[in-house]
Amino acid sequence: MSAGEDNEQDLMRKQRRKQPRAQPAEVDGGVQRTWLKQLGIVAGIATTIIVVILFADGCGSNQGTSRPSSTQAQSTGAEGTQAQRTDAEVTSLLAGIPQRGNVLGDPKAPVTVQYFADLECPYCRLFTLGVLPSLIQSYVRRGKLKIEYRSLETATRNPETFKIQQVAALAAGKQNKMWDFIDLFYHEQGHEGSGYVTERYLRDLAQRVTGLNLIGWTAARDDPELVDAITSDARVASNAGLRSTPTFLLAKAGNTPYVSTIERLLRG
Repeated sequence: MSAGEDNEQDLMRKQRRKQPRAQPAEVDGGVQRTWLKQLGIVAGIATTIIVVILFADGCGSNQGTSRPSSTQAQSTGAEGTQAQRTDAEVTSLLAGIPQRGNVLGDPKAPVTVQYFADLECPYCRLFTLGVLPSLIQSYVRRGKLKIEYRSLETATRNPETFKIQQVAALAAGKQNKMWDFIDLFYHEQGHEGSGYVTERYLRDLAQRVTGLNLIGWTAARDDPELVDAITSDARVASNAGLRSTPTFLLAKAGNTPYVSTIERLLRG
């Protein structure tokens, strides 16, 4: 990467961190419906429909939150049981759905959503745990939608930590287990800015991913292509003017002039 590209990414990172945001709240049914509706508001030109959804209250700065992870919230004696329930929930959600690298869903699905996120972003957690399961069950599992996870640094305070945690997720993707890893990460997400993302934290998550070979996962983390993928994601986000997370780019092949809801898009 050139010095100019480094400076540009540093500037974008600083701009994202200066953006104020409110504290996140739990996602209720009304918010779920609103987010799903927003995700479906798109305009089409020629052969591709692109939508950019920027959540005003999304992660764009490093203001902390006070929400503990699900494991942290349990007493020592109950942690194992809670972890087992979480693991079972993740396994059930993703079981039988094709994964390839950072992509979840049938590679031939007619609709693609690029989901830009930071693993430490609390709003990404809200979307992933509160809204995304509905999309997965209704559309991804039925082969109508595939989702690409893209890295965009917003909430993580330390750039090196951001790279390490995102690479850890991408390394799981080498075994087609990335979505299991990131879903577990969001379930166990700690206090923003607390420094909870350590090597032990990442390895503990990897050990909980069903079917993930730890030796292969560890070796894959040294693959320079994974860092290149993070850099590429940042460049795509910059070119699209994306500065907060969660943010989405949605595309469908075909000549459709206008689609108002995701249901209509996926039905067409």
